Amino acid sequence: MSGSGPAMTSGADLWTWTPVAHDKRFARAHHTCTPIQGRLYVYGGVKSADPKDPPLNDIVTFDPEQTAAKSGARSGPFRRSHHDAAVLNNRWLCVVGGWDGARRLSTVCSYDTQTEEWASWAEEPSSNPPAGLSSHTCTKASDRELCVVGREGGLRTQRRYASVYTLHVNASAKTYRYKEEESRTASRSGHAATFLQSGIRHLTGRAWSLFVFGGREAAAGDLVGKWEAGKIQEDASPDSRLSEQLSQLVASDKAKSEAPRSLRYHSCSAIGPFLVVYGGETFTRSRDAICNDLYICDTRCTPMSWFRFPGSDPLQKRVGHRTCLLNGRLYLVGGFGADGRTLCPEISVLHIQ
Repeated sequence: MSGSGPAMTSGADLWTWTPVAHDKRFARAHHTCTPIQGRLYVYGGVKSADPKDPPLNDIVTFDPEQTAAKSGARSGPFRRSHHDAAVLNNRWLCVVGGWDGARRLSTVCSYDTQTEEWASWAEEPSSNPPAGLSSHTCTKASDRELCVVGREGGLRTQRRYASVYTLHVNASAKTYRYKEEESRTASRSGHAATFLQSGIRHLTGRAWSLFVFGGREAAAGDLVGKWEAGKIQEDASPDSRLSEQLSQLVASDKAKSEAPRSLRYHSCSAIGPFLVVYGGETFTRSRDAICNDLYICDTRCTPMSWFRFPGSDPLQKRVGHRTCLLNGRLYLVGGFGADGRTLCPEISVLHIQ
């Protein structure tokens, strides 16, 4: 990457994605990528931009210590794309909703990382499920509760607002129950969601809200609902060196104060008090709509502040990808490239100068 010209004025010389693995099994989009016991578990997604092609049903793991990929013992019985997933009890990959090639689902299934077995979960009689889910978010509150927001297309589309559901899960019994909450957000799909503490983040005794942004043709995000202190299961790992680097980056003279606008199918990862958003497709351009901009949100101040660091390498444009924090490093996995059709078979790591 050049160290002169526009990159110097934009701040693009301060960061880059460095490839650490290349494998055709990572070439997919609208998949999930979940860290479990020191490995990344990549599940499902699509292998082409043709909507007639069925979604994938395989698990591929990545061990960063060996920089090697490994396929699961066998392909699973569940095909999914545009789904979401969370790890429960540091063992089960819990998959919620998604497109199976024929319809959008709100069902739950899981993959046991110890036995390498798939299981379909039973819905409790008192459950009040949403219509079929795709391009939604499923944000972990605890090993017993997930928060589901948004969806796209199909029957009962909510054009004016999106309902918020608490998904009660029992990994041992393999049962689930949806409860619709009173809170709502603007109608969204292909968005991102993460829990933030109200007021100053990481102070004890403060309530939590779900921050939902992107997935619609508007820049503003929503703070949704209220969870009392102690209801959200926080990451016990200490802030990494990466968090320190992000702090230095937003304090640099290259930091441009600007929030993401009208993005969908981007990625978002929480790293200490920072949100790191990358790539996605913008609604504001009919051509060259796929982005390679890095946005950092600093939640240490009120109101929280966004900073934009434009990308200068068109080969790093991504949409339908995932970013995932593991062992203090942020990984970029899969997705479509600049043309929206070519899949990226690399796993890369964020490198900050």
